[in-house]
Amino acid sequence: MSFSQSKKESARETIDILYEISVILNTGLDKNCLSLCVSLCENGVNPEALANVIKELRKHKLE
Repeated sequence: MSFSQSKKESARETIDILYEISVILNTGLDKNCLSLCVSLCENGVNPEALANVIKELRKHKLE
C-alpha cells in the first residue's frame, strides 16, 4: 500500500470512528457533514463556533 493510499485509509477510518461517536451522541450529522467539519477545523475554524453555527442552522430549520 502506498503512502497516499495509507493516508486515505487512515482518514476514512477516522471519519468512521467519528461517525460512530456521532450516532451514539445522536448529533444527526452524516459522514459527509462530519468530514466537512473536520476539514474546517483543520483549516483553523474554531470548533465551538462551528458547533454554534450548526445549532443555529438547526433552530432555523425547525421554525
